[in-house]
Amino acid sequence: MAQVDVTNILAKATTLTGEQVKLVLSSPASNGLQSLSDVFSSREYTTADELVADLCREMGVDFIKDIPVNDIPVDLIRDLPINYAKQHGVLPFREEQDLIIALTSNPLNMKSLDDLRVLFGKRVKPLVSTSQRIQDAINRVYEKSTANLAGMDEIDEEDYDLDDPIVDLLEAGEDDAPVIKLVNSLLFRAVKEKASDIHIEPYEKDMAVRYRIDGVLFSVFKPPKKLQNSITSRLKVMANLNIAEKRLPQDGRIPLKVGGKDIDIRLNTVPTAYGERIVMRLQDRSNVVLELEQLGFSEENMQRMDDMIRRSYGILLVTGPTGSGKSTTLYACLQRLNSPDVNILTVEDPVEQRIQGIGQVQVNAKIGLTFGAGLRAFLRQDPEIIMVGEIRDTETAELSIQASLTGHIVLSTLHTNDSAGAFPRLIDIGAEPFLIATSIMGAVAQRLVRILCPHCKAKHDPSPFEMSLLGITPDQVANSNICRAMGCDKCNQKGYLGRTIIAELLTVDDEIRSLIMQRKDGNSIRKLAISKGMKTFRDHGIQKVLSGITSIDELVSNTQLDL
Repeated sequence: MAQVDVTNILAKATTLTGEQVKLVLSSPASNGLQSLSDVFSSREYTTADELVADLCREMGVDFIKDIPVNDIPVDLIRDLPINYAKQHGVLPFREEQDLIIALTSNPLNMKSLDDLRVLFGKRVKPLVSTSQRIQDAINRVYEKSTANLAGMDEIDEEDYDLDDPIVDLLEAGEDDAPVIKLVNSLLFRAVKEKASDIHIEPYEKDMAVRYRIDGVLFSVFKPPKKLQNSITSRLKVMANLNIAEKRLPQDGRIPLKVGGKDIDIRLNTVPTAYGERIVMRLQDRSNVVLELEQLGFSEENMQRMDDMIRRSYGILLVTGPTGSGKSTTLYACLQRLNSPDVNILTVEDPVEQRIQGIGQVQVNAKIGLTFGAGLRAFLRQDPEIIMVGEIRDTETAELSIQASLTGHIVLSTLHTNDSAGAFPRLIDIGAEPFLIATSIMGAVAQRLVRILCPHCKAKHDPSPFEMSLLGITPDQVANSNICRAMGCDKCNQKGYLGRTIIAELLTVDDEIRSLIMQRKDGNSIRKLAISKGMKTFRDHGIQKVLSGITSIDELVSNTQLDL
C-alpha cells in the first residue's frame, strides 16, 4: 500500500483532518529510526480497520473494532446532544470511578475530549474506532435512549409547559424537544409491542392513542389535549405532508430505522370535528418472507394450493377483509415458486416486502401507473408468473383473465367475505362469467385468529353450550387439548401471542363453473362447494381449538355459523 493510500484511508476511516494525518505520519516510529509514514508504507493492509488499529498501537491509544452498543449505558448520553456527538464523532462508552472512557474517531481532537471532561467532571480516556462504526453506535444508542420514554403513562403535563400557547412545529425550537421525544417514543413502543396500526384520535377535551396488536385495538396513552397540534404537526413533518392544510385528508409515508429494523409507516390524516385524526400502518420491511407451512394452512389446503400455483396457467385468488394476511399468503406463494429459471413480476400498492429475484413494481396513480397499466406492460416482459396486488376494477380483472388465458399463472387478491363471494364480485366489477369460469383455478378466503400464549394458557373444559356452539362431541373433547386465555408478563396480560390463519379453499370444478356461468349468487356456490367437501373457516378453526392453538372465544368472535 503506497503512502498516498495510507493518507486517504486514514482520512476516510477517521475524522482526522488532512493536516493531522500528515502530522501523525511524519512523527517518529517507536524505534526512532524512521517515520510512521515509512513504517506503514512498508506493510500490507487489507482493511481500514487494520491500518487504524496499527496507527493506534504506534500512538499508544486503545482501538476497538466491534462496539458493544447494548453495553453502553443510556444515562451517559443524557446531557450530550446527538448533534454534537455526530459532528465531533465522540460517544461516552463507560464510566469508572474517576474516569470516562469515550469512543472517538479522532484521538487528536482535544477540544471534544476536553468538552467531555468538563461535562462529566472526570478525566477522559479515548478509545478509538472508525468513523463509520462510531456514527452507527451513536444512532443506535440514542435510539435506545428514546425507548426509555416508552413508559408514557407516567408523563406529567407539567413537562410540556401546558400553560404556554401551543407552538406549531413550523416554528419549533429547542422548547419543543419533549413533543418530538413523545412522538418518537410512541413510534418506538408500537414497534416494540409489534403493533400493526397506531391510532391518534382527538376528542373534545382529550386525546387517545391506541395500538392495534394482533388485530385488537388497545388504548395505550392519553396525551394532554394542548399537545394535539404539536403532535399532529410533528407527524406530518415526518411524513412530508402539508402541515398548513388541515381541511383535507392527506396520505404520507415515514421510513424509520428502529433497533436495526427498517420500518415503513403509511400515514393517513382525516379532519374531524375536534381536529385531525391520524392512523398509521406499520410495516416491518426487515421481516423474512414466511413459508406457506408457517402461516397455519391445513395440510390438505396447502397441498391443493401448491398444486394450483405450479400449473401452467390460471388465476388463484386470495380473499378476505383488510388486515387478514392476504399479501403475506401471496408472498409465501411467490417465495415457493421463486427460482432462477422462472420470471416472476408483481405490481403492488405498495411493495410491502422485497424479494430477491422478483421484479416488483410500485403503483403510482398520479403518473398513470395503475394495476392495469402495469399488467399491460408485464405481458410484454415474458413472465411465467404475475402477482397483482388487488383486482379492483374492470380493466385489471380483464387483463388478469387475459394473462391467465395466454399461459401465465396470476396471483391476486379481492375483498370478499368468503371464497364463494369472489365470483359474483368479479361479475359485479364487469368481467364476463364464462371467462371467470375458465380462468380461475380456485379462491382462498382467510381470517386471522390470535394464538394462545404458550406461557400461560390453561386447560379448559368446554360447557355443553360451547360444545353445541362449535358442533363438537364429548368424545372429541376427551381427546383434545382445549385451552383458554389467561395472561402473563410474556403476553402483556393479554393471553394471546401472535396470530395464525384459518382458511377455506374453494376449488373450481365443472359443477362450480356451471353455477358461475349461470351468474348464481355466492351462497349457492358456497353450498355446492361444502357439499363437495370444502372445509369452512369454522371447520378449520375448530381443529385449531381442539389442538389448543386458539380459544373458543376467539373462534366464535371471528367466524359465523354456516347456515
